[in-house]
Formats: sequence, structure tokens, C-alpha cells
Amino acid sequence: MLNRRTFLGTTIAAGGVLAAPALFGQAKPRVVVIGGGAGGATAARYLAKDGAGALDVTLIEANPTYTTCFFSNLYIGGFRTIESLEHGYGGIAAAGVNVIHDLATGVDRAARTVTLAGGQVVAYDRLVLSPGIDFRDDAVPGWSLDAAEIMPHAYKAGPQTKLLRAQIEAMPQGGLFAMVAPPNPYRCPPGPYERISMVAHVLKQSNPTAKILVLDPKEKFAKQALFEEGWQRHYDGMIEVVGPDFGGAAVEVRPGTMEVVVDGTAQKVDVCNVIPAQMAGKIAQIAGVTDDKGWAPVDPANMKSKMDENVYVLGDSSAQGDMPKSGYSANSQAKVAALSIRGELTGAKVFPAKYSNTCWSLIAPDDGVKVGAAYEPTPEKIASVSSFVSQAGEDAALRKATYEESLGWYAGITADMFG
Repeated sequence: MLNRRTFLGTTIAAGGVLAAPALFGQAKPRVVVIGGGAGGATAARYLAKDGAGALDVTLIEANPTYTTCFFSNLYIGGFRTIESLEHGYGGIAAAGVNVIHDLATGVDRAARTVTLAGGQVVAYDRLVLSPGIDFRDDAVPGWSLDAAEIMPHAYKAGPQTKLLRAQIEAMPQGGLFAMVAPPNPYRCPPGPYERISMVAHVLKQSNPTAKILVLDPKEKFAKQALFEEGWQRHYDGMIEVVGPDFGGAAVEVRPGTMEVVVDGTAQKVDVCNVIPAQMAGKIAQIAGVTDDKGWAPVDPANMKSKMDENVYVLGDSSAQGDMPKSGYSANSQAKVAALSIRGELTGAKVFPAKYSNTCWSLIAPDDGVKVGAAYEPTPEKIASVSSFVSQAGEDAALRKATYEESLGWYAGITADMFG
């Protein structure tokens, strides 16, 4: 079972190699990391910690507190407090990272500088971009970021997550919750369906005649058999999924009247969670390292941008192959990138890249499921070399153990990210 100690032990053993010190009198190589989430926080901390003082590491993150998207569905379901998902950057600063809370607004790759909203210009020898996702504003007709205060996405954790939970709690008895699910690729493939499970859990307790409508543009989704089995067992008759054959791929929303339009028919709803199509975080686009699909192609061996050998792109923003866009993936990729950067700038030994990921989902109390894989780079992409997934029909003890394993992982990965 994963817990904080075993998670840290495995990950540090995989990534912890001390770098050679900088030559006497030589300025330290400068590494700038933009984005303080699972990828960026991990990269900054490992670069400073394992660099043994040889690197000048700066982390640029607009928010002084990071709220994890992973496990935020459990807050919606009432299994976590929002405070348990919030993490500060004191541990990263204590590791020797210069933490700047400001918004990165520009990247000059020729001059190797980053411009901040406050006017500061920060120079780098290597740049790490880990800005997560942004939304395609026109992805769902009728919805925009302005409408997110009425029809929240709650796919960047924090105020939006609180808003969605408050809306669910305020639903009238027998009301209708609707979700517009995103098309591939998107952050956390099982995330929307774990969210449906958590909403159903809340409504079953406080609003048992309420209904849930899922409008999905995809033919199939992550852990589908497991979720459908769980929904039938725990929330029978509450959840309806409308796929692309019946209008799930052509949905319009009307925030002003709280309606969804499916296949030309308007339906009044009480809460509407719109999770739009996604793309790499804005600073990756500003830096010019994204492709025509809006994602940033990287070298599978080290997460280096295919557009610029001095730039690395981690986590959700990257187009790397088989790995899902998840916190675990970003954390794993960050260690590979940090090792590559230390090797380039200090002469530290670089080992062949290995990546891993697991995604846990909670369906109901003590009913947890998971999917995961190990990955290795090929010339074309990061490729899955082995995988596992929970099975339908597992006994209650195993499902409870799977959920408890996820709690140990959360404690371990957040300690690994933030110190």
C-alpha cells in the first residue's frame, strides 16, 4: 500500500542524484519554472534539492496557495475539506527555490527571458513550463469564461469548486443536475465521471429524487465499465448519459435561462457543470511552443520542447503520447526533466527516462477504483509498456483498500511536490 513514506522513498530513489557543484567563480546556471502545480512544483524542488546548490532555481506562480485538482471531487462529495487540498510554497522556498508570486505574461526565447505582470524580467538558461490547461472559450455554444459564474467548470480547483458544491447543495428537491463533458484530450480522463459519482452521493443523501444528466461527446470514457457498474449499484435510476449518437456531441447552453439544448430540444436545469474542450496553458502558447491542436509537443526522452531545446514542457500542457493528463503524470515527468536539466547544466549523470501514473476514483464511500501504467520513451512518443485496472465485481474489502491507498498517495505526492 502506498503511503507518504513509501511514495517518497520510491520517487526519491528514482530521481535523486546529486549534481556536481558549479565551478568556483562561475555564475550558477539559471532555471526558471513557470507554474506551481504537480509538474512545476516538483521540478523546482528537485532541481534545488538535488542540485546541491549548483543551480539558481526560480519558481513563478501567480497564486500563493495551490489547490489540487486531484481529490477536489472528494470535496464536492463531502469527503474532504477544501483546506485539506490547499498547499503553500514555504517548503519549496526552504529547499532553496526563489519563489515569485506573479503572473508570467511573456517569454522571449531568443533572449531567454520571462516577463512578469509586475514588470520584472527574469533571465534563464533553461525554462520549464508547467501551466496546466486553459479552456477553449468557444467549445460549447453559449458558454464562455464569463458564464462560468453561472455554469461553473470547476476544472481548475478553488473558487469554482466551492461554487459548484454550493449550487448542488442549493438544488430544489427533485431538481436536475447536468454536466457537459469534455472531448478528448483533457485533464484527468476519469475526473468528470468521478465527479458525477460524488454529486450522486450528495444528492442521494439530501435530494434523493433529483436526477443527473451527462451530455458526452465521446463514444466511451475512462473506467466506463467500473463507473456504470458502480452507478447501478449505488445510484440506480439517478444518472442518465447521453452520448454522441443522441446529441451529446452537439450541445448548446443558455446560462441566462439555465437551459441546455440537446438535439434541438431545450431542457431546463438547476445546475449545469460545463467542462469545455481544453488546450495548453496560455503561457505555453505565448512562448510559441504549441502546435495547431493547442498542445506542446515534447521529446519523449526528457520532456524537452520540440520547438526549443532550452524549454521543457510538463504535465497537462504537453503532447507526449500515451500518458494521461494527471497530477501523477506531471510529477513523474518533472523528475525526468529535472534530471535532464541537471545533466545539461552541471554534468550530473542522467539515467534513461521511466514514467508512471495511477489514477484513483471514488464511486461511493469506501468504493475506490484505479487505473495505471508504466511508460518508457520511444522515438515517437512516451509509450505504455504495462498497465493495470480495477475489475468489475471486486469485493468490498479490496475496493476499500484501493480508496485507502489513494489517501496514502495523496499525502505522499503533496509532500513530494511541496516539501
